[in-house]
Order: sequence, then structure tokens, then C-alpha cells
Amino acid sequence: MSSFNIVLFQPEIPQNTGTIGRLAVSTNCKLHLIEPLGFSLEDKYLKRAGLDYWQHLNPAIHKDWEAFLAAEKPQRMFFISTHGEKNFFDAKYEIGDYLVFGRESAGLPKEFYEKYMDDMWQIPMPGEFSRSLNLANAVSITLYEAMRQNRDILNI
Repeated sequence: MSSFNIVLFQPEIPQNTGTIGRLAVSTNCKLHLIEPLGFSLEDKYLKRAGLDYWQHLNPAIHKDWEAFLAAEKPQRMFFISTHGEKNFFDAKYEIGDYLVFGRESAGLPKEFYEKYMDDMWQIPMPGEFSRSLNLANAVSITLYEAMRQNRDILNI
């Protein structure tokens, strides 16, 4: 059983996805990729970033958002976005939650902000010139906060 679900909505940079795949294997998470992807799953940069972890990953590939919702029927989703209005440290994560991240260049679709506004969270970036964090870093930060909150259940 997975501890958490990492959902990448139309990821564009293979190195980020490779790194996140390695993270998913190392933390017993399920990785969900929502198409279209900005690269091939055979991309050498994806494989290089994922190292030998990628062979253990078995990501779920969903043709679009609706297919993801139909297949997974997620009960609890946390959308991490620079446009979220709530601090992600204030979220109460539970095992099995879905942590959703948008494209590197454009984030999440505009309609998500209307439909899922109550589930939008932001990672604080107090730096003066901060626009956004690298996708792999944002996933890591969020996942480890979720794991920290559930460390007794996860035995970590």
C-alpha cells in the first residue's frame, strides 16, 4: 500500500519527473502522471534522473484529468500552487492523500482554481525574488511534511 499519491498534471521536464519517481520509490508513494507529458517515458534524461529506481516505480499514466478521477476516485486532494491562499504547513495530511502539482511552465489549469479552491495550498516563499519553486523540490517539501505529520503511522 502506498503512503501517499503524487500527482503530476502534464509534467514537462523529464529530469523533474525522474527525480520525483526516485522520491516516490524511496518513500513508498504512488506516482500518477496526467497526460499529455512533455517528454517520452523512454527519455534518457528521465531515466538518468531516476537512476535505477525507475524500474521499481510503475507509475500510473492517465490520459487526462477526467480519466484520473474516474480511475482513482480520490477522496482527499491537496493542490500545491503558488496561487493557493492557505499555507501548506496548516494542511492536515492523511495516509492515502493525493498531492497534486501542475506543469512547470504554467501550473494548474485556471478552471482548477474555481473547482478546487478550498483544496489549494501554497508553500511559503519569503524570498524577495521568488516566483515559484522547482517542481521536484515542491513535491519533496510537501511529501515530507505529509510524512512528518504521519510519522507514527509510517513508523519513521
